[in-house]
Amino acid sequence: MSTSSLTRRLLLGAAAAAVVAGGTLAFVGTGNAAAPDSEFVLLDGSRTSTANLRGKVTLVNFWATSCTTCVGEMPRIVSTYEKYRARGFDTLAVAMSYDPPSYVVNYAQTRKLPFSVAIDNTGAVARAWGDVKLTPTTYLVDKRGTIVKRYVGEPDFAELHALIEKLLAQQV
Repeated sequence: MSTSSLTRRLLLGAAAAAVVAGGTLAFVGTGNAAAPDSEFVLLDGSRTSTANLRGKVTLVNFWATSCTTCVGEMPRIVSTYEKYRARGFDTLAVAMSYDPPSYVVNYAQTRKLPFSVAIDNTGAVARAWGDVKLTPTTYLVDKRGTIVKRYVGEPDFAELHALIEKLLAQQV
């Protein structure tokens, strides 16, 4: 391997590590794949599924109470939900399997999260949604149940809001 090739690989690796460590935005288009069939167990013990997302534009946010970026972005996720919910927008926060359920319940109650919160006790939901390991990882799903965008790290909320506006305007 040449020195320049090795240097380039090291720089790319360092840049990738910086993005992950810093929790900065890295977004990846998903090729418009259908949201995976999943069943979510909500904090109150009830269940919902991917099929119930259809007909709404939905933000599915994988997060953890131990993730500083997740906790930092949550007020903006709440305000995004409040801004668009009357127009057919929904949010589902999915706590990672390693997050103690009591922490998740405490966080959701003390912050008065206005949207559904699920606990992925087994990790099956995270695996189904692309083997999510990094938090926050957020998916924007259109009214047809198609994943339009995946964000790893905190989204650019101005860009996210513009995309939500566009998706809400579309007919099913």
